[in-house]
Amino acid sequence: MADRTSLSHGADIAPARSWWGWGDPGQALPDAECAELAALVPGAAGTAQPIPSIASLELPPVRVSAPRTLAHLVSGDPADRAGHTYGKAFRDVVRALHGDLAAAPDLVAFPREERDVVDLLDWAAASDVAVIPYGAGSSVVGGIEYRAKTHSGVLSMDLSGMGRVLEIDRVSRSARIQAGALGPCLKAQLRPHGLTLRHFPQSFAFSTLGGWLATRAGGHYATLHTHIDDLTAALRVVTPAGVSESLRLPGSGAGPSPDRLFLGSEGTLGIITEAWMRLQDRPVHKASASVVFDRFPAAVDAVRAIAQSGLHPANCRLLDPGEAALSGVAGGGRSVLVLGVESAHHPVDGRLAELVALARDHGGSPVGGSTAAGDSAVGDSAAEAWRSAFLRMPYIRDGLARMSVISETFETACTWDRFPELYEAVHRDVGAAVRAATGAEALINCRFTHVYPDGPAPYFTVIAPGRRGSEVAMWDAIKAAAMHTLGEHRATVTHHHAVGRDHRPGYDRQRPEPFALALRAAKQALDPAGILNPGVLFDAAG
Repeated sequence: MADRTSLSHGADIAPARSWWGWGDPGQALPDAECAELAALVPGAAGTAQPIPSIASLELPPVRVSAPRTLAHLVSGDPADRAGHTYGKAFRDVVRALHGDLAAAPDLVAFPREERDVVDLLDWAAASDVAVIPYGAGSSVVGGIEYRAKTHSGVLSMDLSGMGRVLEIDRVSRSARIQAGALGPCLKAQLRPHGLTLRHFPQSFAFSTLGGWLATRAGGHYATLHTHIDDLTAALRVVTPAGVSESLRLPGSGAGPSPDRLFLGSEGTLGIITEAWMRLQDRPVHKASASVVFDRFPAAVDAVRAIAQSGLHPANCRLLDPGEAALSGVAGGGRSVLVLGVESAHHPVDGRLAELVALARDHGGSPVGGSTAAGDSAVGDSAAEAWRSAFLRMPYIRDGLARMSVISETFETACTWDRFPELYEAVHRDVGAAVRAATGAEALINCRFTHVYPDGPAPYFTVIAPGRRGSEVAMWDAIKAAAMHTLGEHRATVTHHHAVGRDHRPGYDRQRPEPFALALRAAKQALDPAGILNPGVLFDAAG
């Protein structure tokens, strides 16, 4: 078929990644900027925690060795082991800064093709070696840290060597893609075909397709197709019991979906090696605007009206007064709504005008807007200020961590009727937990990352001064309070950051027990040796 292409080469775009913190090590904040940031947090003081060198780390001894036939795929290099020990949650960054890498894997595997994955799993199952699937290490929920301490060894399986777009079906607008494809690499391979996956999480440059699928990741777009689930047509998954490959279809009512079993399974049931993904034409028409509100409840009502209007904005970020001030978008107790629309085929000015009109009907005041064609469209100054702050936030979090400033983020979703009470409860109850843990008042901000006709997805940020050496214990106490508050108000334990190990207590309460029984049965059937990412989602034995 002329419109179906098999590809054997792709763009290798593998950015340098920090072993201890977020993203590009060249973007980490210098000591002076860390101190300047900490000065904005009442009660914070001191000097920046130095970043240890790989050579200075005391890693646990390697307990296992791969057979000769697999030795070329496996590394015991200290840098590889250190870089695959933790994800990028606050507690991960702090432990790395303190040189605590007790959880380091014994070995790191770099498979190049699916056969390698099969062979590595066969060896691991026979040798009682736990296998932790690894995309690019951006988990913020303890999803890639081995904590079980019951296996003879631990192997981190890094899929980054399997990052190709293998086939494109232009007629059906879909592509078969290897799971190790990093966001930029995937984008570069689709761009010559005028196509896009249109999935851009904040971790885009430092996460992979397989990671998005395994964690049911949410993307940048605030409405309509918000999660990677919506873009998935079929999966190919290697399990210790065999290879599962679903049929690519536009839709099906043939029993429970096999893809749904593996989407969000976080590497506990199998390792995703390929996926057929639904694509879209690259957008040409774009427009954006920002609307300021004097009252946050009025802004919430405006966003609800927009979410229920059927206009489906690509961006619908609502920043509460604290978030707007922290991002440098607005001050004076005002909230800001950032709106964006786009299309590959039709002008979008009219749709943006309708969205702004809805916001104005609820007391909002537009502060500018712009339209443009092509990727260079950036919108008004408020939208661009928010985008810059958004991309910089993880580096700021790391800078604060070096100053022992506690920084916790958690996201959730609830129905519209429950949000006002949840918002107040988070400020009250999590604020009380911060005072108990740190003796200081917390800065607690909120923004909506995604919105639905029946409810928003609020994303909370908590910042407070900590004490050096006690940061992890303080963070754990604050995290526990946040999970309890979400459960009390019937909000999900996570909207798009997955469960991992850090969210397990909340997920155990949220998940129906019959479903837990089904998951354990699936685990026993697909992974009878119990080697795949133990401790995530559930305990195999109950």
